[in-house]
Parts: sequence; C-alpha cells; structure tokens
Amino acid sequence: MAKGTPATLMVQKAGVAFTLHEYDYDPDADRIGMQAAQALGVAPAVMLKTLMARAGKETVCVIVPSDHEIGLKRLAAVAGAKEAAMLPPSEAERLTGYHVGGISPFGQRKRVRVFIEQSALAHARVFVNGGRRGLQIELAPADLVRLLEATPAELV
Repeated sequence: MAKGTPATLMVQKAGVAFTLHEYDYDPDADRIGMQAAQALGVAPAVMLKTLMARAGKETVCVIVPSDHEIGLKRLAAVAGAKEAAMLPPSEAERLTGYHVGGISPFGQRKRVRVFIEQSALAHARVFVNGGRRGLQIELAPADLVRLLEATPAELV
C-alpha cells in the first residue's frame, strides 16, 4: 500500500473495501480529474473530482464526475442557500489540509457537509482523490456516501 494519507487512513479505519491507484500526476493539466481518468484508463464519469465551495456562509465539499462542472445555482438550492461559489484554491487548501490536485473528500482537516452528484451512484465503483497528487481511491459509491454522510443531488 502507498504511504498513508489522512484519506486512506480514514477509509481503512472504517473497514471499507477499497483499492489504491497511483499515476503520474501532471501539474500542467488543464483538468486534473480528466488527466487522472486518462492516466488510469477509466471513464471520466467514474473519476470523481472533489471541489470545495461556499453555499451562503457555509463551506461545503462537492463531488462530481471529472467531465462535468458544478451548477452553482443547483448547489445553492440543495444546500439551502441563496448563492454558491467555488472557494479560492488557497482557502480550499487551508481548510482541507490538502494541496489542490490532491484534495480528498476523506480525512479533511475540518468536517463539512458533502454533496455528491446523483449520477455517480449508478456505477459499481468510483474513484476519488486519495489525499495526495497522483493517488486515487477506488470504492463502491454506496460506501463513499455512507462514510461521508453525503447528500446525493443533481449538481451538474
């Protein structure tokens, strides 16, 4: 197993079956999730990206397929806020304890509400960042939702 991260340790401690995948991270990639999907040879729909946003005054974590963008109006609506916006990278890094390109929904410094794109739940297995650049955790979407207490919603 690769060197433990807060993310991999959290999933391991929960007793969830998962597989780690390492790949060569490209810091110059325009779309990190798409680069990860291509590097690992998986469909972009199962390679989920972890994004940090603000819905009203609340910081939230949003998980969507790497080939889609968040609908900020949809996020605001499901979070019960009037508006939503993406966090600046420096703030996302400070709040999660991870570097952009390595932000995992697991093991973040501060626990926040998590929303996941509903369509991601249709797959047998999905991938999320493992807590460092070039590391992905593959697991069942039901386990992802359960561990994060995530709210499925139409976000894209």
